[in-house]
Amino acid sequence: MYVKIVNNAVEVFPYSIKQLIKDNPNVSFPSSISDELLESYGVFPVVNDAPPTYDERTQHLTNSGSPVLRNGTWTMTSTPVQKSAESIASFDENVLYGATLHRDSSLIQSDWTQMNDSPLANEVKTAWATYRQALRDLTEHENWPNLADDDWPVEP
Repeated sequence: MYVKIVNNAVEVFPYSIKQLIKDNPNVSFPSSISDELLESYGVFPVVNDAPPTYDERTQHLTNSGSPVLRNGTWTMTSTPVQKSAESIASFDENVLYGATLHRDSSLIQSDWTQMNDSPLANEVKTAWATYRQALRDLTEHENWPNLADDDWPVEP
C-alpha cells in the first residue's frame, strides 16, 4: 500500500506501483522498484499502526481515511467504532455456533470410548464418561458460550 505525496500533503491514497507506471508512460521502471526511486516520484509505503485495544464483540476498527506522517513514516491509524445491534447479535451467534461446534465435535470424537466393545479399562471408560458429561454441561457454564481455554474440560 502506497501514498502519493505532493507538497508534503496526501494527493492520492491508496496509490499503487501500477498507477505510478501509468502516470509516467515515458519512464522505463525496473522490475523491482526501490523505496528511494519511489520517493523520487513522491510515492511512499504506508504502514499500519498497531491497532488500539477494543472490544471485538461490540466494536470494529475503522481506518482513519488517510495516512499521516509519523516519525518519518506514512502511517494508517485505526479507531474503534461501535457496532450496530445487528452486528453484535451476529457476532454472538457466531460465537455460540463455534462453541457448540467445538463441544459437539469433542463428543463425537470420544463416542468410541463408551461403546460396549471399547478396549478401555472400566476406570478409563469412566473417566471418559465424566469428561463427556462435562462437555454436555458446558451450556450451564457461567461464561457459555464465551469460554476461555481453561473453561473447557480436559480429555482424560
